[in-house]
Amino acid sequence: MAAVSAALVKELRERTGLGMLDCKRALKDADGNIEQAIEDLRKSSGMKAAKKSGRIAAEGVVAVRTSEDGSRALLIEVNSETDFVARDAGFLAFVSQVADEALAGDGDVEALMGSGLEQAREALVQKIGENVSVRRLVREAVEGGVVGSYVHGNNRIGVLVGLKGGDAELAKDVAMHIAALSPQYVSPELVPEEVIAKEKEIYVAQAQDSGKPAEIIEKMVSGRVRKFLEEISLSRQAFVKDPDVSVGELVKKAGAELVSFTRYEVGEGIDKQEVDFAEEVAAQLQ
Repeated sequence: MAAVSAALVKELRERTGLGMLDCKRALKDADGNIEQAIEDLRKSSGMKAAKKSGRIAAEGVVAVRTSEDGSRALLIEVNSETDFVARDAGFLAFVSQVADEALAGDGDVEALMGSGLEQAREALVQKIGENVSVRRLVREAVEGGVVGSYVHGNNRIGVLVGLKGGDAELAKDVAMHIAALSPQYVSPELVPEEVIAKEKEIYVAQAQDSGKPAEIIEKMVSGRVRKFLEEISLSRQAFVKDPDVSVGELVKKAGAELVSFTRYEVGEGIDKQEVDFAEEVAAQLQ
């Protein structure tokens, strides 16, 4: 059984909301594997999905660019170390330059920065004294269709959505919905089997503790899986502006079809090291 650090216990508590002893025990049983510990805790306690991370704190902005005919668009994330720099005019001018060139091109981040933008990035870093990085980008294009976009929350959340049929207003409404409710897949049919199997395994473990007969448990699990698929699928979610209709129904009524979407939130998936400034200063003095 592996030793478990206090920092790992703290992170698990932040991600699950459960007590310290439960988290410590789960981490010990999982040999320090936090994702396995979360899965075990969900099975034993009925806990819902945990947060992705307890230490996500990267700063920066997202930016969107759309072609004149609305058939293609770009979404890009550029990171800074602090929120202060993310509002700096020089930083935002660099983001604008990067987004413009990215829409005109067709390569990935590495190819984009190799076009001369790396020199501009280095010059900006020298000027502001803080690291800046172009983290990721995605392009969306729908032949004969429309690509909608939406940027929310001081440029911290950006969305692209592709529709066959429909118009720019409909696409923007769907993009706003995605920004608010963060679906994971376009429709239940596109959810990978392994994702469904993992959830079903958890629901079975939770239901077995109820002491109900096997046939009742099967119905309970089927119902929960169906609800899970509806919650994570864009087409099945209740439209944020009109909960009486689903997004799929909204789009279908307009004679359109959902094709794909991408949602970026600044800093998601990045762990930013927490710094104790008193300790840092003491270390420098030594």
